[in-house]
Amino acid sequence: MVADLASGSKMCHRSRCVLKRERVNIPQSAYIRQTVPDSEPGAVIDQYQEVVVKERDSKPVLFALEASRDFGARVASLLGLELASQEDRHFEDGEHKTRPVLPVRNRDTYILHSLFGDDQFSVHDKLCRLLFFVATLRDAGASSVTVLMPYLAYGRKDRRSKPNDPVTTRYVAQLLEAMGADRVVALEAHNQAAFDNAFRCRTEHLEAHGLFVSELTTLVDSAPVVIVSPDSGGTKRVDRFRDAWAAETGSQPPTAFLEKHRSEGVVSGDAVIGDLEGRVAIIVDDMVAGGTTLLRAAQSCKAKGATKVYGVVTHGLFGPGSERLYSAPELDLLLVSDSVKPMQTPPTGSRVKVVSVASLFAGAIGRHPFWTNAAGGQ
Repeated sequence: MVADLASGSKMCHRSRCVLKRERVNIPQSAYIRQTVPDSEPGAVIDQYQEVVVKERDSKPVLFALEASRDFGARVASLLGLELASQEDRHFEDGEHKTRPVLPVRNRDTYILHSLFGDDQFSVHDKLCRLLFFVATLRDAGASSVTVLMPYLAYGRKDRRSKPNDPVTTRYVAQLLEAMGADRVVALEAHNQAAFDNAFRCRTEHLEAHGLFVSELTTLVDSAPVVIVSPDSGGTKRVDRFRDAWAAETGSQPPTAFLEKHRSEGVVSGDAVIGDLEGRVAIIVDDMVAGGTTLLRAAQSCKAKGATKVYGVVTHGLFGPGSERLYSAPELDLLLVSDSVKPMQTPPTGSRVKVVSVASLFAGAIGRHPFWTNAAGGQ
């Protein structure tokens, strides 16, 4: 029991000050405040009783904000965890509040949130909710805060292509760091180098190449393959996909890329660099929005002699116009991940197949010392 700081019916001003100083570093939940009537009318005394606080569970805590709860539940299931609950409250004027229901003091916390706008929340709403919740966990005494983003907002603008252009990838990084994020994990940012350079906190860049390769090898069988980038800027991504293909199959296929110029939304360029004749073409890209780039690439591959064309796109945004991809004769199959809730859901029977990337995020959390120690028998 904490020593009674009050003697008699009154507490001195000095005692109250000492009490306040002592409570700074002690969890508020460790005390019960009782107001007891004194013998003098109208007077009260403050008594504080120490409460035995259970030792915190050492397991990390995984949260998934509103629009990402289904994905978060899949990740939690792979880890044998229960997805932590939070209170989400929406106010009439559009403001919101999110708070963790369980204690997070001295615990490592993870927030999973895919920053892609959908029919419920805009990208700005999701970003704001994420920033506030990072700060909330920090204020609640979390030992560390890791942000897990299956889709990173504003990843396209990672450099200045015109005078006075914003570099929004860096601005998002600064916001997350200012709120107290210790580590950021993202799936296939538009430009990995720009992603790594934008942050000053620890980062981890996840890639779904291995999962896609596992799906494709059974389809391709022993046919010759060429890995295709829809533009010259994606050649590094194609190289990493080729490495994943080599690790799975033991063979390293050639690569090719298409000429592409984009200005104010207009795409041009027709040249294809590489040999596609008699090969299965696998077009690799990080996202598909309207589908113009992917469809154009598929048409070019077929025109250059590709026997089949498979698309591999991590983020299937599927905005207006993308419905052309669902039954395009030039595209035999399109593989996408479940990183986002698409603007338009491809109909059943379309040529779109979804590959879950929940295991990648489970792995990122599973590298936490709790699991590595448990695996070592500690």
